[in-house]
Amino acid sequence: MNTTSPLGDLLSTILERRPFARGDDDGRSIEALCHSLLSQKTEKTGMQVATAILDRYEQMDRDEKLGFFRFLNDEFDVDRDEIVRLAKAYAEDPTSKAYVDLSKGGEAKRLALFRRLNEPPGATTKLVRMRADMLGFLRSEPDLKRVDHDFVHLLTSWFNRGFLVLRQITWDSSATVLEKVIEYEAVHEIRNWDDLRRRLQPADRRCFAFFHPAMPDEPLIFVEIALVNGVPNSVQTLLADDREILSEDSADTAVFYSISNCQKGLAGISFGNSLIKQVARDLSRDLPNLKTFVTLSPIPGLVRWLEESEKADLATDDTSLKQLAAHYLLEEKSRNDLPRDPVARFHLSNGAQVYAVHAGADTSANGIAQSKGAMVNYLYDLKRISKNLEAFAETGTVAATSTMKSLARKVQ
Repeated sequence: MNTTSPLGDLLSTILERRPFARGDDDGRSIEALCHSLLSQKTEKTGMQVATAILDRYEQMDRDEKLGFFRFLNDEFDVDRDEIVRLAKAYAEDPTSKAYVDLSKGGEAKRLALFRRLNEPPGATTKLVRMRADMLGFLRSEPDLKRVDHDFVHLLTSWFNRGFLVLRQITWDSSATVLEKVIEYEAVHEIRNWDDLRRRLQPADRRCFAFFHPAMPDEPLIFVEIALVNGVPNSVQTLLADDREILSEDSADTAVFYSISNCQKGLAGISFGNSLIKQVARDLSRDLPNLKTFVTLSPIPGLVRWLEESEKADLATDDTSLKQLAAHYLLEEKSRNDLPRDPVARFHLSNGAQVYAVHAGADTSANGIAQSKGAMVNYLYDLKRISKNLEAFAETGTVAATSTMKSLARKVQ
């Protein structure tokens, strides 16, 4: 499967730069270095100062990092008086110059700082880690959401889908990337290297990830896929050590059984919708024998809902558990009138259909704790994805099979 693009190849070549030398630490505070960076006119000097700031930040403890973020929030904020002046000037005389002045003057200085910090090789990875650190402070420091907004604004642009490279991860991939897969797997723990090999090496297994050329050894998100016959109803069967291995040409179904976001610093920047749909289309093209594309997904909020709605005692057998799970997935909403379950929100907003629910599908400790072992298949029908997505976005309609709707109706 061709998983790269001309643009991705070009960016990979351009961005494979040698690390810049460590910044000279001239004894100034990190705050003074930040002010200095915005005044630098030459590229070389600016990159040296940016490298010094990033190096200094990485040596800070938690309290020092919090102080740094407060500094960015307060001293590198927008000039409110200047915004009012420029907005008034544009309202009175909406020329191109007035518009440009307003656009530049209305921007927080920390945006310019982040752009300059991103110039040295390797800086993008460090800035993603910096945002991950900052997210840990937001609950106790809600004012920092202004800094986070600017982080997200830039990261969304830097990690635009057009800049991402889709790669297949195989048993022959670099040890660095393989270690990241073990580390970042968020759904079904990879116990050891043998377990990883069983997920990557056989002919009926696939793993694909998005990478950014500035972070070539850091997957952003990856999906693990099993090629099987029929729609699976148990992750234990899917991942069994002694399962029968199929040839890729004999399978009729591709199962997306694990999707893992890898970078905490990119939280809120969605890659999963593009990843699943692109992989499904590519597999359909390269393996025409594949007719069905489904997930085998957890239902992470089911037990909590059962307890909060005082329905936990009703889940006494497999049949009642399936009925309750169907009702939860199709009918229970969050405050913004979207499906309450986060995994359901993700797949339905990508145009998938709630296809089937299974009891006893995940008997791990985590599976029992979050859903009493129930799992769900979401169907990606390539011909109906756009229609499902449009209906969900416009009216909140949850696409589901008649069987799932019938199960859901049995819950009062």
